[in-house]
Amino acid sequence: MDNDDFRRGRPTCHKVFGEGIAVLAGDALLTVAFEIVSHAKPNRRYDMSQLLHEISIAAGSQKLIAGQVADLEAEGKNVKRRELQFIHENKTAAILRSSVRLGAMSANADTKKLSAITGFGQRLGLAFQIIDDILDVTQSSEILGKSAGKDVAAKKATYPAVIGLEKSRAEATRLTREAHNALSIFSNRDAEALHALANYLLEREY
Repeated sequence: MDNDDFRRGRPTCHKVFGEGIAVLAGDALLTVAFEIVSHAKPNRRYDMSQLLHEISIAAGSQKLIAGQVADLEAEGKNVKRRELQFIHENKTAAILRSSVRLGAMSANADTKKLSAITGFGQRLGLAFQIIDDILDVTQSSEILGKSAGKDVAAKKATYPAVIGLEKSRAEATRLTREAHNALSIFSNRDAEALHALANYLLEREY
């Protein structure tokens, strides 16, 4: 949707194979997500319908699509922070939150642990998108592997555009700290990979 020529330093699918094939590739990947979930083994707390419902809501019109539509409609407009948060909470955070929730549900996490994982995923997702917005402003196309500065050129709703670069960095740091704190009910060993993921996303440069 951002019509970029590159991703991860390589020409994007629609540039190589055309828009039709690119749309079909996206459809296929989304369908594969449901296929993967369907292979999960039901447990005593979560059956298959709950797992499929989780991914359907996150990837559907209530979350991902709603956020993406709001993102497109916000281009070129003066967006308030509340509206920007809605975009990020749905376009990005909902998918990351659902990803970690599905892992926890597949592992038969109890209500308290699932709530902790949900809080982690929500804050991590917001931090991820803010950092992504920051990198678009601060890094080169060579480092990013995609066209730098496209958000500014398209007048997209981003945290740096709404609250400035330094406040955006502070917000990403705050959210990452809260993501770590959300995991306090787990032992360091059990949450080690999640803590490492949060640190990596905060410190990444591309």
